[in-house]
Amino acid sequence: MPVIARFYGMIIKMYFQQCEHNPPHIHAVYGEYIGVIDILTGKMI
Repeated sequence: MPVIARFYGMIIKMYFQQCEHNPPHIHAVYGEYIGVIDILTGKMI
């Protein structure tokens, strides 16, 4: 999963091909915390 941004200790990762992983979402990692956000709705999965 490629990293698309790093700032203030937070790492944002996203699959870039739709066939790899559905639904389309991003992973936000901050230390021990991990959030998965649906790109279409903007809600936590």
